[in-house]
Amino acid sequence: MFARLFLEHPRCVNETYGEHMGAAFGVGSRMFVASLKCFIHGLIPGLYKTAGSDAIVELHKEIAPRKYDQPTF
Repeated sequence: MFARLFLEHPRCVNETYGEHMGAAFGVGSRMFVASLKCFIHGLIPGLYKTAGSDAIVELHKEIAPRKYDQPTF
C-alpha cells in the first residue's frame, strides 16, 4: 500500500519521491498564485487581465509532454 501511494507514480514519470514532490509543489504554487490573480481580476477587472489564461498556457506547455498512462483518483 505504501509503495502504491508514495512511490509508484513518481517512478512512472521517472522521478524520485522528492523530485516529484518538488515538481508538484511548483505547479501547485503557480496555480495558487494564478487563482488569486483571477479572484483579484474578478473584483477589479483592469488588473491581471490575462493572468489566468497565461498560467494555463504555460502550465500546459510544461505538463502536456509528460504523457503517461495511469489512472487518477
